[in-house]
Amino acid sequence: MEKIDFKKTLKHLYKPSAKQIEIIEVPKMNYIMVDGQGDPNTSQSFQDTIETLYPLAYTLKFMAKLSETGVDYTVMPLEGLWWADDMSTFLTKDKDKWKWTLMIMQPEFITQDMFQKAVEQIRAKKNPVFLPLARFESYEEGKSAQIMYTGPFSEEGPTVEKIHAFINENGAQIRGKHHEIYLSDLRRVAPEKMRTVIRQPMT
Repeated sequence: MEKIDFKKTLKHLYKPSAKQIEIIEVPKMNYIMVDGQGDPNTSQSFQDTIETLYPLAYTLKFMAKLSETGVDYTVMPLEGLWWADDMSTFLTKDKDKWKWTLMIMQPEFITQDMFQKAVEQIRAKKNPVFLPLARFESYEEGKSAQIMYTGPFSEEGPTVEKIHAFINENGAQIRGKHHEIYLSDLRRVAPEKMRTVIRQPMT
């Protein structure tokens, strides 16, 4: 059975250039999502969210593999939408006031019914604390600018500013939420080698 890697089939979305900012059109896609707030480095809710999303993602993967269609695929990376009620707070790194949505993209053949069944299975096994907050939802960003960033999260500020400047220089405006896609395993990769897609929707 061939395993689909959507990072490759959707290469334009998940493997952008590291040398130059690209403008892309991001279609509507489905995700499992959990919302939260707080410093990702110290917030227990951030870790609890991750421990909710991954069991759901892997359960859905195995459900698809065992279904009549028998499709196997690689679980997609963790993604995060970031914002603050006062964006000056976001830019000054007052992380306790940051809001976020952590999410993992799901293939088109994953359905709401499958998600509900996965929730029931996870509840019967581990029942992570944030399981009631998980949802299956579509999200569409549309026109966006993005680039691949390599390095620790604490030093990505200049890259974010570079994207914002690029959008303004192209006569467009920033809209929506700051988006990051974490391609590296945070538990195994040194901070200076971590690869993150940084994306910003634009008008």
